[in-house]
Amino acid sequence: MIHVLIASDIRLYREGLALHFDQRPGFTVVGVVEDRASVIRAARERTPDALLIDMAMAESLATIRDLREQAPAVRVIALTVPEVERAVLACAEAGIAGYVPRNGSLEDLNIAVESSVRNESIASPRMVASLLRRVAALAADRSGAVTESLTAREVDIVKLIDQGYSNKQIAARLSIELSTVKNHVHNVLEKLGVQRRSQAAARLRRSASTSSAPFTLDSASKELAL
Repeated sequence: MIHVLIASDIRLYREGLALHFDQRPGFTVVGVVEDRASVIRAARERTPDALLIDMAMAESLATIRDLREQAPAVRVIALTVPEVERAVLACAEAGIAGYVPRNGSLEDLNIAVESSVRNESIASPRMVASLLRRVAALAADRSGAVTESLTAREVDIVKLIDQGYSNKQIAARLSIELSTVKNHVHNVLEKLGVQRRSQAAARLRRSASTSSAPFTLDSASKELAL
């Protein structure tokens, strides 16, 4: 019996999925939730085998990262994922066990859930190729720490970006001007040779994972506009 937790901020969507799995042999729905806090609480209290999370829900990527730290046994299936490289890679880096693209069927969803609890993942050949390229890039990045090229303030800002903070939220958090944050972000992107804030955050996270000093994250806010 596979115990499923469903997360979406669209009531019709989450209740429809719950009805589908309630009627399918071998599945039990342990809860339907609509926001990040409810996901973490339900994952701890109800110990589902799999979480189905609608990636259109606010703070979906941050929620997956939280689960990876606080409920690592839960397999996360990302739903309604655009099947483009940056979207799938962002979900993979956050910690998903599988995904269903926007044009996926209910049968695709069933297969994704069943595969995930067997520690297997289903992806299109094109996405597998993208993931393999990403692994190669990660291996190449392991030489040299990113933090050596950034100032202490820039590192602080990239950590907040990784937690999902917007430039405006970072300015408020660090008590600095919004224009100052934008200048720091511009400098970071230039130093690291990347084009997006999320890429800078991923580079710093990878660098930290290979250094002796642990890289910890606070609770965060939002993301998927990569």
